[in-house]
Amino acid sequence: MDEREIHGLIADVRAGHLSRRAFTRIMLGLGLTGPLVAQMLDLAGVDAQPRTDGFTPTRRGGGGQLKVLWWQAPTLLNPHFANGTKDQDGSRIFYEPLAAFDPEGNLFPVLAQEIPTVDNGGLARDGRSVTWKLKRGVTWHDGKPFTVDDLVFNWEYSADPATAAVTMAAYRDIERVEKLDSHTAKLVFKNPMPFWFDAFCGARGMIVPKHLFDPYRGAKSREAPTNLKPVGTGPYRFVDFKPGDTVRGEINPSYHVPNRPFFDQIEMKGGGDAASAARAVLQTGEFDFAWNLQVADEILKRLEQGGKGHVDMATGGSVESIKLNNTDPWKEVDGERSSVKTTHPFLTDPAVRAALSLLVDRGAVHEEIYGRLGQATANYINGPARFRSRNTRWEFNVDKANQVLEAAGWKRAPDGVRGKDGKRLKLVYQTSTNPERQKTQAIVKQACAKAGIDVELKSVISSVFFSSDVANPDTLSKFYADIQMYTNGPGAPDPQTFMAQFTSWEVASKDNKWQGRNYTRWRNDEYDRIWKAAESEMDPVKRAALLVRLNDLVIQNVVAIPILWRNFVAGVSNRLKSTDISGWDSYLWRLAYWYRQS
Repeated sequence: MDEREIHGLIADVRAGHLSRRAFTRIMLGLGLTGPLVAQMLDLAGVDAQPRTDGFTPTRRGGGGQLKVLWWQAPTLLNPHFANGTKDQDGSRIFYEPLAAFDPEGNLFPVLAQEIPTVDNGGLARDGRSVTWKLKRGVTWHDGKPFTVDDLVFNWEYSADPATAAVTMAAYRDIERVEKLDSHTAKLVFKNPMPFWFDAFCGARGMIVPKHLFDPYRGAKSREAPTNLKPVGTGPYRFVDFKPGDTVRGEINPSYHVPNRPFFDQIEMKGGGDAASAARAVLQTGEFDFAWNLQVADEILKRLEQGGKGHVDMATGGSVESIKLNNTDPWKEVDGERSSVKTTHPFLTDPAVRAALSLLVDRGAVHEEIYGRLGQATANYINGPARFRSRNTRWEFNVDKANQVLEAAGWKRAPDGVRGKDGKRLKLVYQTSTNPERQKTQAIVKQACAKAGIDVELKSVISSVFFSSDVANPDTLSKFYADIQMYTNGPGAPDPQTFMAQFTSWEVASKDNKWQGRNYTRWRNDEYDRIWKAAESEMDPVKRAALLVRLNDLVIQNVVAIPILWRNFVAGVSNRLKSTDISGWDSYLWRLAYWYRQS
């Protein structure tokens, strides 16, 4: 991010279009210190803002309908099967974790009575156990009590390989969950656990009711009616769900936070595209909130002039990247393409991988498309700052890519496409349907053509691409293409679980219903060994070094090509308050506290 863009953000803060806290988070993500950021704002004449909005409701409800737009619509409402953030967010309307992550990455109690610490006796000094005290008086939407039995069940349910839960990595290393009483649980880990707040916290920590899911354990997990008709503890009760279209909820009259929520109903509308979602909030005011505005920055600035809403941003660790398939997407083995029993015809050649990395013009993608919404990056782990590698550099160099391919024996044919040993550098590059992603594809395709690589572009509608539908061939987990592009991130202020997506045991396959998170099917013994070492290393300096090494292995082996470190970007009505989006959790982590200013 250059000086001009920083001055633009400061102007947004001064105009009230960006909160002081959001600006601070963005600057901290760039490596600046808190005092320096405060000094920048003070010198610019921006007054300090209070951490609370001062709104104290005197009763629950009365706020009418809250209308939010998720242009990638949810396809299911079980958080344990949520492949993408759209399904996590749809689930978060109804389900809750023990604790959420606020914009600074701190734990915020939700279903927990308090956050465990060493001082209050909840956290063991050796990292081998943590004791959670649950809020009392919390009930499920059907009136049943929420107890420790639900925690025990969620651990058993998620850790069972037969369930094929995408949350399994967060629960797999728990040895047991001890029931100390009806509202006190002790999690005992198999090894010291520095990231003890992965299980039951944040987007991966939503808790489902034992009494409704217990009959659907293991292989029967996909048959549960409650996968589509959630019964949670959240601020809203389920009313209706049309997969790929609409989620509707009504106020929970027994919600466990006094005088919350403010709104009587919520409607999450899906479909369309990011630009139309932005327009519906920023320009026309038809909706109150729009998620994930992956829209060219110049368009957002123009829409903000409509005066109905503003763009809010938060810094996390999300990265837009291109993943390279290590298996053959065009060969079927035992009814499965992209099988680990195959290898890719040419992407396993280090020279081809290196050339592709040189052919991604990250600078152009940043400057021409995203602007203040992100920054070019060479790293897969971009936040928190202590885990960001200083060993990597990105370079866009078509001439160098040609030299690398030529030296490796990939010769141009008369049609300009390089080949070797009967194989031609022709690949399919897929991503979700989105104008900014299609522009990025075009930039990469043009550079590849100059290096003798023929690229066929494929775009898949978002509701399909990010779906967990095991019958659909076009999902990102199936990866029936040579390379594919999308954004993902830690989802919590620690990259341990995030980086599990490149471990051997997370390979997506037919056997695990393609719920494994290693879509690239890359396997590396050194990577697996370092990941396991980081998982139980309690020295924070040593652990950070191990996680940096994981990042560097992904970059050096060109398993993924990072393009942009993306901010969380939302469109917010000027009348909607207390949204306070976090880059480490669901956009809806604070939904119970949202209200509309009259």
